Amino acid sequence: MKSTLLNKEAGLFLRLRDHIGRFVLILLASVIMAVNIKSFVEAGGLFPGGFNGLTLLIQRSAQEFWNLSLPFSLINFLLNAVPALLSFRLLGKRFTLYSCLMIVITSILTDVIPSMPLTDDILLICIFGGIINGFAISLCLMGRATSGGTDFIAVALSQKLNVDSWNYILLGNAVMLVVAGLLFGWDKALYSIIFQFASTQIVKMMDTRYKRTTLFIISDKSEEIYRHIRELTHHGATLFCGTGLYNGEPRSMIYSVISGNQVKNVTKVVRKVDPKAFVNILKTDQVAGNFYQRPND
Repeated sequence: MKSTLLNKEAGLFLRLRDHIGRFVLILLASVIMAVNIKSFVEAGGLFPGGFNGLTLLIQRSAQEFWNLSLPFSLINFLLNAVPALLSFRLLGKRFTLYSCLMIVITSILTDVIPSMPLTDDILLICIFGGIINGFAISLCLMGRATSGGTDFIAVALSQKLNVDSWNYILLGNAVMLVVAGLLFGWDKALYSIIFQFASTQIVKMMDTRYKRTTLFIISDKSEEIYRHIRELTHHGATLFCGTGLYNGEPRSMIYSVISGNQVKNVTKVVRKVDPKAFVNILKTDQVAGNFYQRPND
């Protein structure tokens, strides 16, 4: 009875810590993204891509052609309504609620924070603004949420099809930039492509959740190592038995495919179980068949 109560308390503590960690990451990502919009993005007259970029495009179009001053938050909320509903059904309610929290905080902060341009150099604005934007999105993804809009689509494609979809989203954003170029001049649209490319590359580098990694582990303690792999990753493995050609002794090799963000923990455990283990880590472009993916919720 006492043991059961302790387990429940431990589980409650872990869930509470997880929620606090996600909230902190999302809050930090929201602040960084809003500050980036009010400094680099507005200073360069750029369109950052996704629904934030589409919101700015609508906002500037209304101001330019109809002399209407529309709030960023109102447009962003309306644009994200349908993707949020789809995400709620496809990706999970907690994932969607945290994403909506990101959208709300970012939108409100963008309206509240005053403009604060840091430089007039458009190339510096594109590169560093894109890097900061990608870093903010990556923090949000670490908190198992998105910044909304096209990020909902990217995560859904990654989860359902097991593909790295960020470059596809970059191509989709190019359509919006064509419209922006026609309305406000091609220089801003072309510079925005540099911004979006820098942002996409940072996200691809930091977001390893949907990347696949193949492990080949040669060890005399293969079964014990696999138990740890199963506990840490919930992935299966295949055991090969053979002979070491250097000394002729029997050898066993574990073959397993895991998510990219699990590699560090797995290799650490392997070294702890068998310091003499030989580990070969390979990048995997695509996996066909059953592959366990930790739910976003």
